Amino acid sequence: MPKLANVPPPAKAAEPSPSTRVAQFEVDYTQILGADGELRGPLPAFAADPENLRSLYREMLLLRTFDRKAVALQRTGRLGTYAPCVGQEAVGVGIGRAMAREDVLLGTYRETGAMLARGVTMAEILLYWSGDERGMCYAGPQAPREDFPISVPIATHAPHAVGVAYAFKLRREARVAVCVVGDGATSKGDFYEALNGAGVWQLPVVFVIVNNEWAISMPRSRQSQAQTLAQKAIAAGIPGEQVDGNDLLAVRAVLDRALDKARRGGGPHVIEMLTYRLGDHTTADDARRYRAAGELDRRQLEDPLVRFNQWLLRERIWSDDDERMAVEDSATKVERAVNEFLAVATRPPRSMFEHLFGELPTALREQSDSLAGGTP
Repeated sequence: MPKLANVPPPAKAAEPSPSTRVAQFEVDYTQILGADGELRGPLPAFAADPENLRSLYREMLLLRTFDRKAVALQRTGRLGTYAPCVGQEAVGVGIGRAMAREDVLLGTYRETGAMLARGVTMAEILLYWSGDERGMCYAGPQAPREDFPISVPIATHAPHAVGVAYAFKLRREARVAVCVVGDGATSKGDFYEALNGAGVWQLPVVFVIVNNEWAISMPRSRQSQAQTLAQKAIAAGIPGEQVDGNDLLAVRAVLDRALDKARRGGGPHVIEMLTYRLGDHTTADDARRYRAAGELDRRQLEDPLVRFNQWLLRERIWSDDDERMAVEDSATKVERAVNEFLAVATRPPRSMFEHLFGELPTALREQSDSLAGGTP
């Protein structure tokens, strides 16, 4: 048998050099009003005005009433696909009420509350969801004419927000671009590119991540292994924080601070709002196919309207009579808006070819002629 060679023992491994921490980051979380309607922190300055608080609640109630009506219109064939925002009223109303008139909103298809708070009419929103381009015009007397139209593609409007904010900075205007995205959008390259540009140029833009736990049927747990979505701002050199998105007081307070900082030249900010989508993704979706039984019941306990209502009642800022009148007023306003929408919603099929091209291509012109019964 062959003899084993004498092998010297391995050299002792060198001791690793001690590491040096070069950076450390934190993500703060803000909650003022707990799910039980009890205060968890000091009240923000705007809460000193009882009428301000009452009007915030009325707007959330109006939004929920409108939301239910829009779903009903879709179910009865009078509206196209609609994206409900039930459970996310504090996010939408908080954004719309915190923004200054001269700021610019760049949102997704679920920012109905922010749009209403900024002056877009309910009839215009219904026109949009019926496929009518007039719903994108924001022609009402209080309409924010520089706000961007609804963005259905995911995260594509984030770079647009950077461009808007860059214009503000070049013009030395004290204005802020507010870009709202969902949790799924933070997995898109558009989002990361926008963050990087905003950080490099220190632009007046606030990115709001509405983390409602679901990107259609994809749960947050499968979207990212990051402990928070707010920390995605860190790589771009931007402050990021979380807020209880079902707590209207906290949403408004955090937004007020971030918007004020951006407006004074303090640069961009990222806010992750933790909420929950109580409804389907859209009326074309059925969340029962992918949500675990009982999950919805548990999350109903965090309803932003219920907790705000409980606190207002406890503080004697609101009453049962106020609730009754507000419910009736909301129903009246929504019905009026629906009637306005239905009165103008019927358009000839040929109108689908309008606003597409300066001059219709031959194939489309022939189709348009066939609907018109002659030459356009």
